[in-house]
Amino acid sequence: MSTPRFADLVIHGPIYRGDAVRGWSAGMAVAGDRIVALGSPRELKDLVGPQTRVVDASNKLVVAGFQDAHVHAPFAGRNRLHLFLNDIAGRENYLAAIKAYADANPDKPWIIGGGWSMEYFPGGTPLKEDLDAIVPDRPVFLFNRDVHGAWVNSKALEIGGITAATPDPSDGRIERNADGSPQGMLHEGSAYKYNDTYVPLPERAEWEAAILNAQEFLHALGITGWQDAWVTPGTLDAYKSLAESGQLTARVVGALWWDRYRELEQIPEFLEQRERATVGNFHPTTVKIMTDGVLENYTGALLQPYCDGCGGHTDNVGLAYVDRELLAAAVTALSGEGFQVHMHTIGDRAVRNALDAAQAARDVHGAHDLRHHLAHIQIVQPEDIPRFRALDVIANCQAYWAHLEPQMTELTVPFIGQDRLDIQYPFGSLLRNGAVLAMGSDWSVSTADPLRQMDVAVHRIGPDYRELPAFLPDERISLADALSGFTNGTAYVNHDEHDAGSLEVGKRADLAIIDRDIFAHDGGYISDAKVEFTVAAGRVVYDTLEG
Repeated sequence: MSTPRFADLVIHGPIYRGDAVRGWSAGMAVAGDRIVALGSPRELKDLVGPQTRVVDASNKLVVAGFQDAHVHAPFAGRNRLHLFLNDIAGRENYLAAIKAYADANPDKPWIIGGGWSMEYFPGGTPLKEDLDAIVPDRPVFLFNRDVHGAWVNSKALEIGGITAATPDPSDGRIERNADGSPQGMLHEGSAYKYNDTYVPLPERAEWEAAILNAQEFLHALGITGWQDAWVTPGTLDAYKSLAESGQLTARVVGALWWDRYRELEQIPEFLEQRERATVGNFHPTTVKIMTDGVLENYTGALLQPYCDGCGGHTDNVGLAYVDRELLAAAVTALSGEGFQVHMHTIGDRAVRNALDAAQAARDVHGAHDLRHHLAHIQIVQPEDIPRFRALDVIANCQAYWAHLEPQMTELTVPFIGQDRLDIQYPFGSLLRNGAVLAMGSDWSVSTADPLRQMDVAVHRIGPDYRELPAFLPDERISLADALSGFTNGTAYVNHDEHDAGSLEVGKRADLAIIDRDIFAHDGGYISDAKVEFTVAAGRVVYDTLEG
């Protein structure tokens, strides 16, 4: 690569390169979409021309642009454009926000959105009557924060024909009162099927607006790329359109959604979607398989039954949405077509089934470079930890979940028991056993802010729960490793490590400037830091700096 006469951007200040030696530089020059030089201000002075922007970051920290390995940008953006409850806490506050939105939008036939948290309701399950009192005349459908259940009112239940006589689906549950009548919460498959059948689908323009809204938000957090963990035909077309027009300034890998009600016959559709929609910054080269549910509603797949909360056990081991044999066949077939597979795995049985599927694919195809990955990995049996490295399977970590808070202490711990409590989110063990860690937020399930997530990975204490002890402190990882998980690790899982993930000459100019040195011992909590400036492929996409 030839060095240009002048740079478009020169930054003076501490540059954490994040390269193989985790080295530092004192300045950087960017021309076009590439990093063209690293060095001291004196060494870069000849690249400063009349049109060069020079940024003084001497009291800040420059890092590679973050990538998010597991995010739901279109759905988060859509909720932000409708009813976004993620930033609100408490039943009364939720109801006030829902009422205010409904009153402000009297012509909307449906009240949709989501982001409410189960911890604010007894047993994690809200009531339809609360919604009926504020929106009696229109259907209300609100996914909860983890998108594994939905809060609905009586009008929505009426439209769906859901009564005491309605059976539970095989992959979900209708929360019921003592008399069998629906309480107002739909779990798992009952929520998904309702959403797909009755809630109006957005047009492409609405999905485009949602993605752009999410992109603006993510850029403000220093995020320059992501893997979308739930790409539907509607969001696929919106991503493709934005990539063609140049409005998609982030680099996005799309994980096409595996329909768990079908089998291998859907793979040709993925091939067509990959061929048709790969354009510009959009790469739909992955397939997402939801292998189980979540622990809070007892659908995460476990090797041994759930506890009953009172010292005994139930006969429930959760749900495997794709049975073990079909999962192995699917991962093997998808590998043969060159797809990366992104698997949702919460329980230890789900983790083992997914690793077995990766082994089956490897047995057929041999070693490959597809970089299959397991997301969430909440409960992992110790004997399965070395298999990540052995099978070249990446650990896709949602670090923000690895701390004590009410959803953990009230809705999880009593139902899994101490033995399984002690093997949750084993990030340190995975790293010590040679696994590659990639970090993802699962936004809008939890915060999209990489700095808040890194804080938890390093301390195993939630930024909002400083008074509580560290959660399994032996599983803490260093700040350098946590930062690598959001840069090198995520670039690697996105097959982007030759162009991104570190600040090196010749790589794409993806970077973020943080308002302080988070490595400094007196720098305060990592989560207190803020991104002030983001560059994606040489383009300034977020800027709060003066000058």
